[in-house]
Amino acid sequence: MLTNARAWARTIKRDVVAVWIAARDPRVPWYAKVLAGIVAAYALSPIDLIPDFIPVIGYLDDLVIVPLGILATVALIPEPLMQEFRLEAARRQGRPTSRAGMMGIVCLWLLALVLAGWWLL
Repeated sequence: MLTNARAWARTIKRDVVAVWIAARDPRVPWYAKVLAGIVAAYALSPIDLIPDFIPVIGYLDDLVIVPLGILATVALIPEPLMQEFRLEAARRQGRPTSRAGMMGIVCLWLLALVLAGWWLL
């Protein structure tokens, strides 16, 4: 079971990078690019929308939201292209980071704080 979990985690890591590559490829349809960009930005952001120190739901995004986003994105990308992106992702050494994803999450947190403050007043 542990071996299966590790293999699944490696697959997810590879597919996150493949989706990141797909978001930048001109052969990918625009709607798939949009979803791929959102999923990659969220998955590669150094800041989580729901911090991991929050019990249970802190890891929910890593275990549910990211894989579901990847599945939805992969379904929109033609299979030959996705295979090419997966091969390229496996070839790359490092994992990219997403500053856009980080900024989006910071903006969401700031918006939540402003709305909470407005509601309290």
